[in-house]
Amino acid sequence: MDSRRWDAYRPRAGDVLVATYPKCGTTWMQQIVSLLIFQSPEPRAVTLSAPWIDARFTRSLDDMIAAIEAQTHRRSLKSHLPFDALPHYDEVRTIHVARDGLDALMSWHNHSLRYRRHASLDAAGLGDETVARPYPRPAEDPRAFFREWMGLEGRERESDVSAAAFFDTEKSYWSARRAANLLLVHYNDLLADLDGEMRRIAAFLEIETPAAVWPKLVEAATFASMKREGAALLPMADAGFDGGADGFIFAGRNERWREALSEDDAALYRVRAAREMSAGLNQWLAQGRRGGDPRAASD
Repeated sequence: MDSRRWDAYRPRAGDVLVATYPKCGTTWMQQIVSLLIFQSPEPRAVTLSAPWIDARFTRSLDDMIAAIEAQTHRRSLKSHLPFDALPHYDEVRTIHVARDGLDALMSWHNHSLRYRRHASLDAAGLGDETVARPYPRPAEDPRAFFREWMGLEGRERESDVSAAAFFDTEKSYWSARRAANLLLVHYNDLLADLDGEMRRIAAFLEIETPAAVWPKLVEAATFASMKREGAALLPMADAGFDGGADGFIFAGRNERWREALSEDDAALYRVRAAREMSAGLNQWLAQGRRGGDPRAASD
């Protein structure tokens, strides 16, 4: 990822940015935003309609910006950068989706093991003198992967996706949580009350939906529906992932880490999270809105 690529972006009133740490519900939120913008349950390729500007291992920046500028509908964009690494405009609405760090870790492990196009990542790293190395390959064992993610094997900073990057990203959005054009959404709340969270997102985006259409949009945003329509939502997944879209839209549930990590592993993460992040942010990441409204948190 390269934040400098955003220098070429020209905002348009109404633009929506879905900005997350990886594997926290990015594609899910992209689908929700797409459904609300187009007011139709018809599956659309979110990877094409909502470009990922900071990714430098996909299409060229010129091609990406041209595609964004050519869109005539309300635009949606994607980023995996921290809040303080992005440009901000009053006319752009940003939605940040958060998730417990261990849940994001397990989803990232599946993603990393299934990913096929390492050559493009290697080229991005080797082509930048500030990186000057190929992209690190993931450990197959989830506990070994966890230790690398936590920096216990000396590899933490080799990847954009690490515990340090997770803490930095979440702290950056938490610090901006009271901004009028930023909405914090939690993966747990999407699982528990998809209808209610979609209504909250629609209100934030100032989108009104006819009552007869609303249930169809909610159904199209369910995990089961996205799994079923995966090939249409992610048409390039077959080339990039083992199992294609079915491997990308994988489990859709939390606490899989309990099946792979020990209690000591989890404790290592929790202790570090308590040291790195405030009590309010830790509570938000663990519980979502059940732990209270982020904007009302004192820390």
